[in-house]
Amino acid sequence: MSKFLVGVTPDFAVEAKGLYESQLAAKLTAAGVDWELMPELPGNAVTTPIADRYDAIFALASWFRADGVAGCRRLAVVARWGVGYDRVDTQALTENGIALAITPNAVRTPVAEAIFTLMLAVAKNLRLQDQVTRAGKWRGDLPRMGVNLRGRVLGSVGCGNIGKEMFRLASPFGFSRLIAYDPFLTQSQVDGLGVELVSLDRVMAESDFVTVNAFLNQQTTGLIGERELRLMKPNAYFINTARGPIVDQAALIRLLQDKAIAGAGLDVYETEPPPKDLPLFELDNVVLTPHALPWTEEIARDNSLEACDNMLAVSRGEVPPGLVNRDVAANPLFQSKLAAWRS
Repeated sequence: MSKFLVGVTPDFAVEAKGLYESQLAAKLTAAGVDWELMPELPGNAVTTPIADRYDAIFALASWFRADGVAGCRRLAVVARWGVGYDRVDTQALTENGIALAITPNAVRTPVAEAIFTLMLAVAKNLRLQDQVTRAGKWRGDLPRMGVNLRGRVLGSVGCGNIGKEMFRLASPFGFSRLIAYDPFLTQSQVDGLGVELVSLDRVMAESDFVTVNAFLNQQTTGLIGERELRLMKPNAYFINTARGPIVDQAALIRLLQDKAIAGAGLDVYETEPPPKDLPLFELDNVVLTPHALPWTEEIARDNSLEACDNMLAVSRGEVPPGLVNRDVAANPLFQSKLAAWRS
């Protein structure tokens, strides 16, 4: 049998150089598993001839479409460096006996901290405070006052891994209420966090800070449209660290331009990177970051280590702990791939 081989998507060399290599060496190399940077991918999308050179693919932001994984007889797992998988056709992976694994433990705290970073930045007018100070002016030149978090309502669209962590971190700030919309949860699952499950409309209408903590998929694309945004209070703030296409970006821009809401903090956009003429760049009630606010030394390390654990599990003939497409476990093709690596 050939040696278990891991392919690293080539976008790592551009977007995450120096952030993953030592962890792969410590985990994979130490376990006798070889890994290499994959050849360039046309349009950053995998193709079957390239994908099937590997037993596992360590993936950053490459596309895994149906025609790019069709007929893969060797590839057994795609291990994402993170938790989003909107660029992965999970059904196609399942049909071809390929597991998709993510790293929820690694991203939980860094993303929740990023949410509060944006929340505090917009609540305290950090962008304006910085501009006024750099211009040689002082506090009397500030055009508006900030607000406290204490006594406010914190709402979340989605209450999964990251949403729950956000609510856990919220306690010391003294929010008056914690509310969330998540059709996949029951109230008993969030009682311990002090969270009340409500409708999407109520989250939008009753929150002082609306945060987005949902996966991007067919059901959530465009979930928050102009109607939903218009439900927000005029003194409320909108925070998105999840995925841009969950929100109607043009509608959000209109509300911000009209001062229909107090402001927004955004780490994600409809198109990434966003166009240079995006009207958001002209607004002083918005704080913008380049889909990198949760990128810390710790998330880089832990994403890599957790992804390695997913790939190493498959190299031992085991189901990866971060498995997303659970139906693949019953696929005979996937089972045969695992069986080939069992000692």
